[in-house]
Amino acid sequence: MARYQLQMLKALDVAKTHFYHFTAIVIAGMSFLTNSYDLFYISLITKLIGCIYYYIPGSTNPGSLPPNVIAAINGVTFCGTLASQLFFEWIRDKMGRKRVYGITLILMVVSAIASRLSSGQTPKGVVAPLCFFRFWLSFGVGVFAMQGFGILAGGIVAIIVSASFKAAYPALAYQVDPVGLTIPQADYVWRIILMVGAIPVALTYYWRMKMLETAPYTTLVARNAKQAVADMATVLNVEMEAEPEKVERLHGNGVLQLSLFQKDIFTNVGWIPSAKTMSAFQETYMVARAQTIIALWGTISGYWFMVAFIDYIGRFVIQLMGFFMMTVFMLGFAVPYNTYWKISSHTAGFIVMYAFTFFFSNFGPNATTFVVPAEIFPARLR
Repeated sequence: MARYQLQMLKALDVAKTHFYHFTAIVIAGMSFLTNSYDLFYISLITKLIGCIYYYIPGSTNPGSLPPNVIAAINGVTFCGTLASQLFFEWIRDKMGRKRVYGITLILMVVSAIASRLSSGQTPKGVVAPLCFFRFWLSFGVGVFAMQGFGILAGGIVAIIVSASFKAAYPALAYQVDPVGLTIPQADYVWRIILMVGAIPVALTYYWRMKMLETAPYTTLVARNAKQAVADMATVLNVEMEAEPEKVERLHGNGVLQLSLFQKDIFTNVGWIPSAKTMSAFQETYMVARAQTIIALWGTISGYWFMVAFIDYIGRFVIQLMGFFMMTVFMLGFAVPYNTYWKISSHTAGFIVMYAFTFFFSNFGPNATTFVVPAEIFPARLR
C-alpha cells in the first residue's frame, strides 16, 4: 500500500507548520474546552439546585438532591455521550467532518440555552427539563478532550458569579438563617453558570464553518482528490496534482469520571466546610475554588507532561503507566477511606493523591486514547 501513497498525503506528513495549523488548534481547542465545561459544570450547580428546590423547612441541614435525582442528572450525561459517539462516528463518514461538526455545535448551543431556562416552581419542574436538554447537550458533545481547561473555565466562571452575588446579596450561614440560604437571587447563579457555556460554542461555529474539510476524508472517503489537492495546496502553499487512479486503489483498503462527583468527595474529607456552616453562595464559591485547584495542579499539568514526553517515552509505556498509577491511587483512596482519609488531619494528603489521579489520567490513557487511533487507523475507520 505504501507505493500507492498519494503525493498530497505525503505533503501533509512533511509539511512545515503554517498559520492554518494554529487556527485549527485554536478552533478545535475551543470546542473541546466547551465540551468539558458543559460536561463537568454540573458538579458546581447541583448543590445550589438542592438548596433552592429540595429544602425541607425545619431541617437541621440545607436541602440537597436525592440520590435518584443525582443519578438521573449524571446518567443522562453518560447516555447522551455514548449515543453521540455511536451516531456521529457513523454519520460523519457519510456527511463529512465539517458538516457534522457544525450540526453538533448547533445542537450544543440550543441545548445549552434551553437547559438553563428550566422553569417551574416544583423540583420536578426544574430537574426534568434540565435532564432532557442535558441529554441532548451531551449528545452534541460526544467524544471530548481538554477536560482540564474546561474544568478550569467552569471553576473560574463559578467563582466570579458566586463571589459577585455574595457581595451584592449578603446571606448568613444556614445554621444562622435557614430561610436566608434560599434567597430568590440564588436561583440566578446556577443558570448564569450554565448559560456561559453556550458562548464559546456559538463563537466557534462561525470559524469552524470557514475551515476546509480534512484532506484524508475528502480524498479517501468523499473520493474527490481534485478538491482535496486544491484545499491543501491553498493551506500549505505548495503545488500538487490530483492522482484519482491511486485514490481508487486506496479506497477499498479500509471501510465521566471522578470529576462529576468530586463536590461530595471534597466535603467528606473535610476540604470544604459542612454545608450548614455556609450560605449557598459561599458553598458554590468553595466548590468552584477546589475544582479549579485540582484542574490547575492535576489535570492541566498532566496534559503538558504528555506533550513534553510522548515522543520520548512512547504511547504504549505512557498508557500503561497511567493506568497503573491511577489504579494505585484509587486503591489508596478506597481501602483506608473511612479509617484514615476521613480524618481531618489527613486532608492535605488526600488532596495531593486526588490531584495525582487526574495527573496520571491525562499523562496517560486520557491522552493516548485520542493520539493512538489518529496515528494508526486509516482515514475511513477514524
